[in-house]
Formats: sequence, C-alpha cells, structure tokens
Amino acid sequence: MTSTSRTGVRLTQYAHGGGCACKIPPGELEDVLGPLARTATTASDTPLLVGLATGDDAAVVTLPATPGGAAQAVVSTADFFTPVVDDPYDWGRIAAANALSDVYAMGGRPVLAVNLLAWPRDVLPFELAREVLRGGLDIAAEAGCHVGGGHSVDDPEPKYGMAVTGLADPARLLRNDAGRPGVPLSLTKPLGLGVLNNRHKATGEWFEQAVATMVALNRDAAAAALDTGAVCATDVTGFGLLGHLHKLARASGVTAVLDTAAVPCLDGAREAVRDGYVSGGTRRNLEWVAPFTDFGDTDADTRLLLADAQTSGGLLVAGEVPGAPVIGELVGRGPHSVILR
Repeated sequence: MTSTSRTGVRLTQYAHGGGCACKIPPGELEDVLGPLARTATTASDTPLLVGLATGDDAAVVTLPATPGGAAQAVVSTADFFTPVVDDPYDWGRIAAANALSDVYAMGGRPVLAVNLLAWPRDVLPFELAREVLRGGLDIAAEAGCHVGGGHSVDDPEPKYGMAVTGLADPARLLRNDAGRPGVPLSLTKPLGLGVLNNRHKATGEWFEQAVATMVALNRDAAAAALDTGAVCATDVTGFGLLGHLHKLARASGVTAVLDTAAVPCLDGAREAVRDGYVSGGTRRNLEWVAPFTDFGDTDADTRLLLADAQTSGGLLVAGEVPGAPVIGELVGRGPHSVILR
C-alpha cells in the first residue's frame, strides 16, 4: 500500500536516517563510553543499581528508605530519533512507545515523561509538530504515564522522543547482566521493522503491520516476564537482535544459542531484505557483532534480518514468556557471545 500521510507531507524525506537506525554505531559508541564507564564516580549517597557499566536500557537508583515503606527504585531513560514513518501522529506514537519501552525493559512502571522535540521551524509547519506531540500524549496516556512539558529546539532535521522516569521494585528488576546458563530465550515482537521502515522511506509504501507492532507497548510483556520470575531482559532496538543479544550475553558472562528458524519476522520483511532495503545502521550492526558470533551456515539475508535495526521492538527475555516464542537458550560461556543454529 502506498501512502504519504494524512497531511500529504513525507516526513521521512526530511531526515538522513530513520528511527533507531540513526543511532551512533555500537562500536563507536562503546569507544566513547568505555573510559567514562570505568572512571565514573558520584558524590550521591543514593545507590546506583544500574549505570554505564553494562550498557543496559536505563539507569536505576534506589530511593532513600522511609519508615515502614516498601523499597523503591527510580528508573530513568531518554530516547528520541528522526521520523521513521511519514505520518506525524504515528511517528509520535512510535517514538513515545519506544521511549517508554526502556522502563518496561528494566521491569519498571513509567510515571512521568517530558517531550524532546527538535523542529525545522522555517521548513515544516508547527501543525505537524502538534500532531507528533498528540501521538506521544496518546501513547503515554495508554501507559498511565503523565507528560509534564519538555524541551524544544530549532533544528534542521525533525526529531522527537521522550525522557521518561519510572518506578520499580529494586528486588525485581530485569537486567541485562542477570542471565544464567540453562535459561531459554523469548522474543515478544517479530523482527523486520527496520527493513520495512527503510522500504517505506524509499518508496512511500505503508506497512500497517509494522506500525501496529511499533506502537504496541511492552507493558504486558514486562509484567508477564516478571510474573514468571524472570530477572534478565533487554529490549531490541537500534542494535538489532544480534547486537542486543551480544550485549546481554557479554554482560551476563554466558553464550546465547539462537535457533534462527524460531525467530519471528513480520510479513514482507524477508522480501524487503531481498530487495535491498537494508539500512547502513543494520550493516554496521552486523559488522560489529561478527567477531563475537558463530554464524554457522546461516545465509546472508538471515544474518541481515537478525541484525536489523529495530525501532520500538520487543523484549528479549531470559525465560519463557506466555505467548512469546522461545528462540534459543543461554549456555555456559564459550569463545563466542552468540551461536546461530
């Protein structure tokens, strides 16, 4: 299906990249953050439970104890990106769901968000910006999360997202460094968002299944993971399934064995890979994970799909999540972080 948007403006044409595919490549980012993670100090007396060290989805600090009160932790994150679809309302919904996902990926509940908006004020009308913000508000309302203002700048490229604060039980966090051998791996959303979004940007084709997947909150998946006793998870976004799986395995000191045939994919995703709608971000993801991955006899298109830069993807959970396919398991650490079978 071909469609510009309800406004007649193709927002994706005003940005060099789209969605989480426009992230700084993971290898370059680690080169920047590595020294900071090793030297970061704080004068605060509030314990930092999760910070830079493992590259998790959000930062977590414990709140000072109150007499008779239950222990609580604050979860803090921010996420924003260039347009991933042409429709401004859908872009706002997708960006908000993506930002909220980092809180869910830690086992938290989002309570307050502020908007982050960059807008080319002399190029695009503010009526479109209003639609973007409306989409973000609607998703935050669905999540039961307040939106309390935000920050905006004049920018040559449109960008939108949110900084989100959530609450969690510090004894029931989902962390990317808590994986253990013998635990299965589940994935709560199918892959292929990156290549379908890239095809949309290039051709104007609109993929309803991709939009529906991206705007779906990871709230229920996180709750189900916690209910089953899971302690390890991450969300699958710009670094692709292979990148986020490598980070989880590395942080946990295990190896992940992935059953490629069990990994769910959106309709049209393999055709989009075949037809060449692969972003530079996806190719950089694959290049980054290659030294840490035993690809076996996996074909080239499947490798690209497994590295596909997702936007507002699902949760990758160490544990079985009702309704989500099991795509592999964690085993004792070997020479590779990830093994494909």
